[in-house]
Amino acid sequence: MKSRLFVMSAPSGAGKTTLKDLVIKEFPDLCYSISATTRPPREGEIDGIHYFFKTREEFKKMIAENDLVEWNEVHGNFYGTPKSFVEKKLSEGMRVLFDLDVFGKVNFDKVYPDATGILVLPPSMEILEQRLRHRATDCEAVIELRLSNAKKEIEFAKQYGKYEFTIINDNLERAADELRKILS
Repeated sequence: MKSRLFVMSAPSGAGKTTLKDLVIKEFPDLCYSISATTRPPREGEIDGIHYFFKTREEFKKMIAENDLVEWNEVHGNFYGTPKSFVEKKLSEGMRVLFDLDVFGKVNFDKVYPDATGILVLPPSMEILEQRLRHRATDCEAVIELRLSNAKKEIEFAKQYGKYEFTIINDNLERAADELRKILS
């Protein structure tokens, strides 16, 4: 039986969003999970398409009402997976691809232990730093925070994570081919 839930985790800048965007359209029975977040939208992001953008108060209400499969505070903002979205997609017969940090995946696995884990890593911390600086979406303090968090996330994933697959994103096409094989 095909796995129905896939969780991709990676430090910020490792390329998981780029990989997802390259391959997801090739799988009509696979949809991307939309997370809720309290971070402000980036240019071009649309509520209900890229994220469910929430105020801190709205997000805290979702927590209180047990309306999230998992949630965490990352880089000063809350992120979480709405249960209603997941259950709706599963009931429609869809498979679902998630983008969760390594800490969120641990909590997600408590609710959905059969989910397939995919860890996406940069080839090195130096290349990760180059990628974060090249995308030019964050100030210096945020870049430094993301790099510090990346080290902690990678160590945590290796020690405590349940990842059946690891993709080193050193070549985009090769990494995309690896992801296609996992999702097939």
